[in-house]
Amino acid sequence: MSGRCFSLTEFRSRCYRSAFARWGLRSALTDLRDGTVVHCWVPKARSPAKPDLLLIHGLGANALWQWADVLPHLAPHFNLFVPDLLFFGDSFTSRPDRSDSFQARCLMRVMEAHSVRRLSLVGLSYGGFVAYSMAAQSMEEGAAVAVERVVICCAAVCIEEREIKEGMLSVSDLEQAAGILVPQTPARLRELMSYTLSRHPPLGLIPSCLLSDFIDAMCADYIEQKRDLVRDIPRNRKVSEIPKITQPTLIIWGEHDHIFPVELGHRLKRHIGDNAHLVVIKDTGHAFNMEKPKEFHKLLKMFLVDRQPPPASSSPDYESEKYTTEERTSDNGSDPKTKATASTNAPSQA
Repeated sequence: MSGRCFSLTEFRSRCYRSAFARWGLRSALTDLRDGTVVHCWVPKARSPAKPDLLLIHGLGANALWQWADVLPHLAPHFNLFVPDLLFFGDSFTSRPDRSDSFQARCLMRVMEAHSVRRLSLVGLSYGGFVAYSMAAQSMEEGAAVAVERVVICCAAVCIEEREIKEGMLSVSDLEQAAGILVPQTPARLRELMSYTLSRHPPLGLIPSCLLSDFIDAMCADYIEQKRDLVRDIPRNRKVSEIPKITQPTLIIWGEHDHIFPVELGHRLKRHIGDNAHLVVIKDTGHAFNMEKPKEFHKLLKMFLVDRQPPPASSSPDYESEKYTTEERTSDNGSDPKTKATASTNAPSQA
């Protein structure tokens, strides 16, 4: 940390902590007794009348920053568990494993330690890889935790290692990706913002001191470990070897995702099969949860609370559906409505 007298990032983090407490969560550390400690926000008073829901953040910031805006929409309906992944927040490990499957195993043990036996999952970006792995592990014989429903947000679970070298992604190689996703300079953080947002203000106008403040608070610890997480994502990954999860699954993607192209969302839907529904949010990028939060919250409520899938395609022959969400608020202030339209222009499988 720098010696600044005032940190806007730290101030905002305190506001987020207050919001987590206001919505009934408390901070808890779980020592897995193998060199691994996981921090998780857990219910102060777990209600037996509510189902359990685990929210898994992506790279870039900790759980506070990525889930604070979602709490008001989900806390009334669920016992929420919001962990910091390893090397974020107060979670760490001395073990060398950097795989998403290891992150998933650790979270399964944390849930078991909190006496959670059945839950649903939402995973953002890298957290989507972890969520998918948790869903697969829960299907193994003798699993202590059962996963009921899964939401995967812009996570390229079905990318293969060879495709990185063949130029499927916007970056040239994993080293460039690791440098952008774990930024250490204002220029790198601006580059990350340009990749994740489809619509953003002129990034050159953002003062470098604000960006440096964020980097000092969020990106200065465990730099190489976090970059190793990025490097490990595609390692030895082959679609034919990825297990097909059987839980009802909602896949959400931004139409103009420059981190993971939307083609990978369609591929994941085809890989899972009939249990999966794909929603592509128009005019958004990788960070659709920030660009169109109302659409994101509405989809989560529809799938997790109402337990309803997105509207079905009019043709059973479509391999995947593309949906446009439109907000319409009536004069009396009623809730926005969501319109879904099917498209025949689904990308072909690579």
